[in-house]
Amino acid sequence: MNEVFDFFSRAENLQELTPPWLHFHILSVDPQPVRKGTLIRYSLRWRIFPIRWTTEIVEWDPPHGFVDVQLKGPYQLWRHQHRFIAEGNGTRILDEIQYRLPFGVFGKLAHALKVRHDVEGIFNYRKRAVEKQFG
Repeated sequence: MNEVFDFFSRAENLQELTPPWLHFHILSVDPQPVRKGTLIRYSLRWRIFPIRWTTEIVEWDPPHGFVDVQLKGPYQLWRHQHRFIAEGNGTRILDEIQYRLPFGVFGKLAHALKVRHDVEGIFNYRKRAVEKQFG
């Protein structure tokens, strides 16, 4: 469990967990090492749209998990809880994401047409990347 938490707690590993089609790059991590209060700034591209995103680590409970929330970015709400649970000789990783798009009915339409599928695709990619990393 400690090994998995350590991997997830290093911001530079986010690129390994993010699909290449997002063109994801970390711009800054402050302060380091990552802990409660750390701000992580990213750039990425969704389709043709460049996006700047800032998240803050608002909960930090090594080696059991942490929570990041979006301060600036494409969502009206983004809260991502990472939980790590010892299970036999391994670690179960649980991601709970709460998100809401802006723009009212247009945001709901975008979610139904594309965003939901893309978010699911990102986390499916992440699952395969974690399996590759830890076997």
